[in-house]
Amino acid sequence: MNKEKDDTVKTGVAGLGRMGSAMALRLLDCGMNVMVWNRTRAAAEQLVAAGAELADTPRALAASCNQIVTMLRDDAAAEAVYTGPEGMLGRHAEGRLFVEMSTLRPTTVRALHQRAAKCGAEMLDAPVSGTVAPARTGQLVALAGGTEATFERAKPLLNALARRIVYAGPAGQGALLKLVVNLPLAVYWHSLGEALALGEAGGLQRELMVETIADSSAAIAVLGLKKNLLLGRSSEVAFDLASMQKDLRLITDTAAALATDSSAATAALAAYSAAVEAGMGAADAVSVACPLPRKRRSLKR
Repeated sequence: MNKEKDDTVKTGVAGLGRMGSAMALRLLDCGMNVMVWNRTRAAAEQLVAAGAELADTPRALAASCNQIVTMLRDDAAAEAVYTGPEGMLGRHAEGRLFVEMSTLRPTTVRALHQRAAKCGAEMLDAPVSGTVAPARTGQLVALAGGTEATFERAKPLLNALARRIVYAGPAGQGALLKLVVNLPLAVYWHSLGEALALGEAGGLQRELMVETIADSSAAIAVLGLKKNLLLGRSSEVAFDLASMQKDLRLITDTAAALATDSSAATAALAAYSAAVEAGMGAADAVSVACPLPRKRRSLKR
């Protein structure tokens, strides 16, 4: 429901993909005074029509806003937006609150925290569990890392976007928790694809298997929402396959840095990489459990 805007606080949103746009619309619905920036201006048109202002550069966004949410594709995009020639972290950033909600390497996030502190700004890493529909209705789960004082400062903003906020600890711990959350999901869709292929090779019908699994202890909460995708009746995309591939690369890299086992993640990464190579990168991540356009084969990272 729309509320009267508070003109004393302006909230910036940088990165207007599916998630960033949904979050910006949610903030507008909550009555916030919103300014947006995106690398391609066309992506901002819907937000401007809904009442958001448009910034020409990330630097201009940070200069104009008290608090800024970033939802960016990957580490390289985040580093460019924060520290590039027209980046947000400079003298103009003093006193600002940056809430970094992308899925990034914990090491990248910690470096951004340090850079923000040198500029006199505060940062919270708060990647989210959930996709576009929960983002649009404020039902995400935010996984926060940073100082407790910054966490408290960011709570009103996070409460507009999330049904639950988990404080994971110091800088980078929210980013690490997001990788922990994503790993079982990525492995589940990969293993489901292997299970369905096994049954189909033996003569079982895919619909029979999906319906049976969905009503068994082998189901996860989201499986019911993905049945039409698994059965080829829908092509709706909530979280694309190429993004899950990217996240698995972050997971295996982080596991290597921390000297932990990543055998399941490595196997899943090979499957998602094969699907991307087969032209399925823009499809929903669940599509890794569907037959590929051509024979699946393992790929090196």
